[in-house]
Amino acid sequence: MNLQEIRKDYKQKELTEDNLNNDPFKQFELWLDEAIKGKLHDATAMSLATVSSDGFPNSRIVLLKDFNEQGFTFFTNYNSQKGKDLENNQKVNLLFFWPGLERQIRIWGHANKTSSEISKKYFHSRPVLSQIAASVSEQSQEISSREYLESKFEELQKQLDGKNPKYSSHWGGYIVNPIRFEFWQGRENRLHDRLCYEKTSDDKWNIKRLSP
Repeated sequence: MNLQEIRKDYKQKELTEDNLNNDPFKQFELWLDEAIKGKLHDATAMSLATVSSDGFPNSRIVLLKDFNEQGFTFFTNYNSQKGKDLENNQKVNLLFFWPGLERQIRIWGHANKTSSEISKKYFHSRPVLSQIAASVSEQSQEISSREYLESKFEELQKQLDGKNPKYSSHWGGYIVNPIRFEFWQGRENRLHDRLCYEKTSDDKWNIKRLSP
């Protein structure tokens, strides 16, 4: 296998200042809507990058569950590695990659916990078995075996007998308030379009083009 010979040219679309919305949230909504309507696989999946206390970056895929002009929301176990990272450093980066549209969006911002009401409401909106899985998983902690995890799941499922598990405060949401967006559109001959929004001191957005 020669990885250097694997190439793809991008020819689908273009991103110009003329077809860019002045509001980055509206531009994001346009692209997300196109990805969903195009039935792209896991269109709401995003890479979340945090930094651990020892200075190493950590990235993983999480699912976007809400967004508005306050920010982008995802849910997790607060005792997980990402939760521990965010206790020490709220600065994060989000990455959406839609190869079917030859697009990606990077978002820089600060992550804060959502209210317990929002977290609890979303927790109980999930399928019951997903709620049970979240309840028994000590996310990011070492466990002895797969069988140990499955036995905890089955034990709680039996105890609940079809009922929802109680919501625990160790599980909940984060909302990422952006300070910068970068919209990337693949273009022919690697002359990609990169348009960036940066938040100013008066809460407006400055738009600039970056070289690919």
